[in-house]
Amino acid sequence: MITVRYFAGARAAVGGVSAEPADAASIEELIQLLADRHGERLGLVLKSASFLVDGLACHDRQGPLPAGVTVDVLPPFAGG
Repeated sequence: MITVRYFAGARAAVGGVSAEPADAASIEELIQLLADRHGERLGLVLKSASFLVDGLACHDRQGPLPAGVTVDVLPPFAGG
């Protein structure tokens, strides 16, 4: 089990939920699970989002997610 935390537009797309548990083996699997759970609006956000795994940028969406990690979903932000 992992913890998923939502920020900005991702949080808005899930109705204001700030965090929730999920069970996924990779970011790619997590994206599909969350889109199925929350619908098309979040699915669109996830396509362009960045992901942090325990605070570190994750560039390999197919790499394994260890149990117990926290995944932050960061949609693109405007400005600096």
